[in-house]
Amino acid sequence: MSISTTRRRSATAVRTAAVIGSGVMGAGIAAHLANSGMRVLLLDVVPGELTNEEAGKGLTLDDAAVRNRLAGRAVANMARSQPALLYDSSWTSRIRPGNLTDDLALLGDTDWIVEAVVERLDVKREVLAAIESARRPGTLVTTNTSGLSVAAMAEGRSKEFREHFAATHFFNPPRYMKLVEIVPTEDTAPEVTELLEELCVSRLGKGVVVARDTPNFIANRIGTYGMLVTLADTIRFGLTVEEADALTGPALGRPKTATYRMLDLVGLDTLLHVVDNVRERSGDEAERAVFARPQLLEELVASGRLGEKSGAGFYRKRKDADGRSRIESLRLGTMEYGPQVRVSSPVIDAAKSAKGAAAKAKALLGANPKDRYAQFAWSTVKATLLYSAAQVGVIAESVVDIDRAMKWGFNWELGPFELWDAIGLEASVERMKEEGEIVPEWVEAWLREGHASFYETSERKRFYASTSGGLREERQEEDVISLAALKADGRSVLGTPGASLIDIGDDVVCLEFHSPNNAIGGDVLSAIRQSAAEVSRNWRGLVLANEGRNFCVGANLMLLLMEAQAGEWDEVEDIIRFFQDSMLRLKRLDRPVVAAPHRMTLGGGVEACLPADVILLSPETYFGLVETGVGLIPAGGGCKEAAISAMQRAGLSAAAGAGRGGATPGDLQPHLNALFETIALAKTSTSGHDAAKLGLLRPQDRTLVRQDARIAEAKRLVLELDRAGYTAPEEERVAIGGRESKAVLAMGVQAMRLSGHISAHDALIAGKLAHVLSGGDVRQGARVSEQYLLDLECEAFLSLCGESKTQERMSHMLTKGKPLRN
Repeated sequence: MSISTTRRRSATAVRTAAVIGSGVMGAGIAAHLANSGMRVLLLDVVPGELTNEEAGKGLTLDDAAVRNRLAGRAVANMARSQPALLYDSSWTSRIRPGNLTDDLALLGDTDWIVEAVVERLDVKREVLAAIESARRPGTLVTTNTSGLSVAAMAEGRSKEFREHFAATHFFNPPRYMKLVEIVPTEDTAPEVTELLEELCVSRLGKGVVVARDTPNFIANRIGTYGMLVTLADTIRFGLTVEEADALTGPALGRPKTATYRMLDLVGLDTLLHVVDNVRERSGDEAERAVFARPQLLEELVASGRLGEKSGAGFYRKRKDADGRSRIESLRLGTMEYGPQVRVSSPVIDAAKSAKGAAAKAKALLGANPKDRYAQFAWSTVKATLLYSAAQVGVIAESVVDIDRAMKWGFNWELGPFELWDAIGLEASVERMKEEGEIVPEWVEAWLREGHASFYETSERKRFYASTSGGLREERQEEDVISLAALKADGRSVLGTPGASLIDIGDDVVCLEFHSPNNAIGGDVLSAIRQSAAEVSRNWRGLVLANEGRNFCVGANLMLLLMEAQAGEWDEVEDIIRFFQDSMLRLKRLDRPVVAAPHRMTLGGGVEACLPADVILLSPETYFGLVETGVGLIPAGGGCKEAAISAMQRAGLSAAAGAGRGGATPGDLQPHLNALFETIALAKTSTSGHDAAKLGLLRPQDRTLVRQDARIAEAKRLVLELDRAGYTAPEEERVAIGGRESKAVLAMGVQAMRLSGHISAHDALIAGKLAHVLSGGDVRQGARVSEQYLLDLECEAFLSLCGESKTQERMSHMLTKGKPLRN
């Protein structure tokens, strides 16, 4: 196949793939390719000997089950992996296990081959030679390597092979980590690089950065450097492991794993391998010195303390005499472990209390320069910023590529150059120079040109500093809508402290929650009511979405607990009624509504989505009515909507023609049973695709591959509904299961209680839930209004709020962040 033919291909034409190597990364990549809908061939080597289990079954080395054992085990493990590798465990059917000896010829039928074997250049070259012998011309071939020379791997391969070859460096685990570094060589055809980028973005939902073929590429190069600097400065400033982690984690806008927990997760031996790779391939003596093997790491690895995979590294988990687990940390002076010590100081507390990553960094790095913690933080950040600046044009084309790589690959909230802007570029460079640091010339030249930051924004476009001078426009995907950028551009229509209504174009608005944890309180509910009225008067439709870490973790539990403990039952009822009425206004709005939730969408967050005409989930949406975990039941319309869902699934909906196809009230029971179990057990989906199994979604609800595009796609769906002549759904009376269904559900609860699977309080909650879902003590098949079911919800919720054990559960969740079983 010629390159001109490749140019005409699109990502949708890539339907089959093969992954060579079924280890952790290979299996993860194969699973995520299957998540995208591809049919995947997973190959590994043929085992050289039988396992005891195989021998016991009378198998021989010639049996297919033995020859395919490695890949077969990997596929089997995918169905039960935690965290889940697949969006839906049944999708293992999309993956065929095999081996490189018997199934090599099958590579000729695949569109994309990913090599993911051990990180050894000689082994990868051997595998690539085998791939070339079997692939058809034009097939994409990529290597998953964390930093080996891509060009060196392709040596000896044909020109046509090299034109279709590059690295696709997935970060682990491939399903969850956003970054893919695409690393072309000088021989890779530009059209192939473009096709790989389209594949990773549009089919796999990834964020792509194109890196240069340098040791460890972008994210691992910068990240490893930062870890080495932190390790050296921890010792230089006399800090403990806990102190260093407290200063390099959330206080700096970075993950809780910070530095040393991250090192334990990565593996200390793996880090040494990465360090060696940079040092051995670097031509810069100063850089080679920085990437020398730290003696401390060598000692830990030599003693078998490799991190989490060996049970001990900078931290280890031990059990007390009473069997409780506790975390111990390494004492760097003695190399022994001791109890983990909680770290607190005015510097750290000030950073943690600041709002947003930029403010946190400014608070931490702008603290008293005589404070030891502030000195340490500044030293590590300063070194990382200067190193990042020195790598622009070396490992990556631009500051944007480096920033994106660190945000997507290491989950930093701000990339190095965004962080530099946040703390003040001019002032920080002046401080660096006063301390004797050498600032890269291009940064000095940028400041001399009169610029005060690496990024500048104008007319909703962001521009970045070019090392050759001048500003360049940052490329934005056409299908991505940034609410933050729109608000900065003055596109807010109305708002409360907890939510904003934003004009997203084409006469569509988006209601964004931005309360703490995006929890639903009175200010959010007020914004919903105001937005419904505003949209009805002036807009074509409404999108419910936000750009927070999670869509919504539920209602304001603290407020409910305070009112319940004070015995303010009228206030509690007012809160419930306000919530219910707000959701009804969304459902009855005479304009289309599309909800686009992401990540944690729990309790009240689900209830805010259920009134929408369409729910558009991202793949990583964890969706569930979880109120029983705090001793309550859904009372913002969640139970009512579940009862409606059961009716519709049973074919009893008046809108669909009640009774058609022979449906009878008795057909409700299986659907009520399933929904009762979902809500009573506080089940949460493991993905957007898995959410359909909970029974809360409708046929029109769907999952979008690209989370970044969900707001733009939700807007498109609103416009589509509007063009079709949207009319609000009329209220229909709900067919309920009545006392007969309630009795069936109660029997199940009693059986669980007698078998010891649930507590007495669990049984009380479940009984209330059964009463509401079945419609109370009326006859089976009776039809009731939605308000009738909302009244049952409210009554049950109020009664549970008065239970001391429910209040204990609510308090425990607020203080410990996890459910209490009492």
